[in-house]
Amino acid sequence: MSQKTYGLNTVLALSVVFIVVGVGLGIGASYAFLGAGTPGPSLGTLKAGFIYVGPIGDYGWSHAHDQGRLYVDNKYDWLNTVYLESVPEDQTENRIDYLFDVQGCDVVFTTSFGFMDGTYAAAPDHPDKILFHCSGYKRAPNMGTYFADFYQLYYLNGLMAGALTSSGKIGYVAAFPLPELIRHINAFELGAKEVNSTVTCEVRWLLTDWYDPVAARAAAESLIAAGCDVLAFTEDSPTVLQVAEENGVLAFSHYSPMQNFANDSCISGQLADWGVIYEDILQKIYLGQYNNTNLENVDYLWLLKEGGIQLGGLFGEPINTKFIGALEAINVTDPLLGELSVYDLVMTRVDQMKNANVIFDPYTGPIYDQADVLKIAEGTRATIGELLTITWFVKGVIGDPSP
Repeated sequence: MSQKTYGLNTVLALSVVFIVVGVGLGIGASYAFLGAGTPGPSLGTLKAGFIYVGPIGDYGWSHAHDQGRLYVDNKYDWLNTVYLESVPEDQTENRIDYLFDVQGCDVVFTTSFGFMDGTYAAAPDHPDKILFHCSGYKRAPNMGTYFADFYQLYYLNGLMAGALTSSGKIGYVAAFPLPELIRHINAFELGAKEVNSTVTCEVRWLLTDWYDPVAARAAAESLIAAGCDVLAFTEDSPTVLQVAEENGVLAFSHYSPMQNFANDSCISGQLADWGVIYEDILQKIYLGQYNNTNLENVDYLWLLKEGGIQLGGLFGEPINTKFIGALEAINVTDPLLGELSVYDLVMTRVDQMKNANVIFDPYTGPIYDQADVLKIAEGTRATIGELLTITWFVKGVIGDPSP
């Protein structure tokens, strides 16, 4: 089961949640319909528990969530936090009970898609408490949902990959064939093809675990042997970066600031800033805006414009300074922007996607699938439902989206 993505059966639930969105994709909004109910802790103290699917030392998904926990814990005197790591999905309800009944938590965050059903089942057992689940779609009066997605960042990484590849072959190491990862792989290829029309992206699925350094190494080495000279990945260790460094090829960081593991090979990457999301949620709980009766329609999906994600292999460094000169030296022509360097194109796209009016989105047609079938018409943007349930690869991706 995925630790961090929507399943294919989300579209019906999403049709209810996102019907309130009237402009653009609707991504990046948070919705709160406030009403009566048990308020926050009357400006006293608040205790929050966090349940992680992996070890906080994985330097990927669970590590990033724990950095977010530490951020809010250190910022607010009124907040105390505790966490449980490497929790099996079938222990979700038991661990929620423990955090509420033994640890005395007021709110519990469950940070894996596989925790969704257990969290939803536990909600009515703790009607006076608050639950938030990451990446799911089931909600209850005392249970909201939240997520930060990376497809914009993978597109930006793709722009750089397409410019810097010498072979015209880029590669992607992916844990599981799920809509989230397919969405990101496609965005990576779409960005690469924007600056290099002949580039292809070859995929290697792990199909083992989110944290599997051994399998990740084998997959990365296989891609390099196939001629790929720029790699991206979705796996919760810095292994792919390390393999890239060892073999003299380029790569992108994933989820946490991994650039220091391969400073000569890491071009940029994707960073999740869960701290700003946890801060927003916990402030609203503390002030009583969110309570145990008004969370059924509260769903966060944050992107660049909300600050839930950032471009870079290190916070505060969108592109490794070692590669800025090379990207500035490569010019491309954009239909609207004219001739500009790839570096300027990347930074312009960042600004456009941070814009509240969503000036640019990578999933704007015409976009064709591997069979050269038009999937997104010219001038049309993919809908929320299409993005969150996507099961097809774009033209230029080499691999099976459903192995």
